[in-house]
Amino acid sequence: MTESRESRSVDCLAFRGGAFVRTARSVPAEQAVAISVGGSTHAVMMATPSHLEDLGIGLALNERIVETVSEIEAIEIVETEAGLDCQIRLVPEKAATYVARRRQMTGPVGCGLCGVESLELAGPVLPRVNAVETIAPSRLVRAIEEMAGAQDLSRLTRAVHAAAFHLTDGGMVVLREDVGRHNALDKVAGHLARQGVDPAKGFITITSRVSVELIQKAAMMGTGLIAAISAPTELAIAEAVAANVTLIAVVRGEEFELFTVPERMEGAVDAAATLAMARA
Repeated sequence: MTESRESRSVDCLAFRGGAFVRTARSVPAEQAVAISVGGSTHAVMMATPSHLEDLGIGLALNERIVETVSEIEAIEIVETEAGLDCQIRLVPEKAATYVARRRQMTGPVGCGLCGVESLELAGPVLPRVNAVETIAPSRLVRAIEEMAGAQDLSRLTRAVHAAAFHLTDGGMVVLREDVGRHNALDKVAGHLARQGVDPAKGFITITSRVSVELIQKAAMMGTGLIAAISAPTELAIAEAVAANVTLIAVVRGEEFELFTVPERMEGAVDAAATLAMARA
């Protein structure tokens, strides 16, 4: 058996050609990861134990613990008997604000919804995304191909999600893989913040279905378009409309479905108008 930080090889029996044969399969590493802020646990999740600083920073930004990465004074990954602890220390003025916020919360987890104390906290008012970048259908198709080509851990294990960020007029900036789709996107957000990349200058691709939390994270990042290979939920569509996020899903080869804000996809506005006239 071999092991790495992201995956490990395990022995198993496979039934092939009418008989059992001994083989091995690489499986993704999954470990309990805590995100601690100012010495208090903010969230505990099961995650792939790589790029954890990106995860911590991205979660802090997407859950409004901080407004900018400069409000994080230090970050350290500490290994404990129970798992890994991503310890974040805020600048003093932000730390005081966080302590007040903690009184409204009861042990949230990585998706940003479970464990909150009230329905109001589960449905935060999102900023309206004003990103004006537009892309061509061919650029979107190429981006999905870029993401697929970089999914090393997925090819190895077939058991993780991926999220990536692409520049509208360039290539893929970053891809992160994780057993949790929320974790993967938070890792992307953290990387962009650390590198000073403006999320409004590009778009997100993901390998999972589109749930409402992913739209919320995209809106908090200020990214105008998110594209997924699987379908969205009804609430995700409604949230995308409210936050002015372009939602594209069910991307298969050169085909996809556009659900909201067609203005960011070249050629979509005229098509939407034609369809509206046809229904009249």
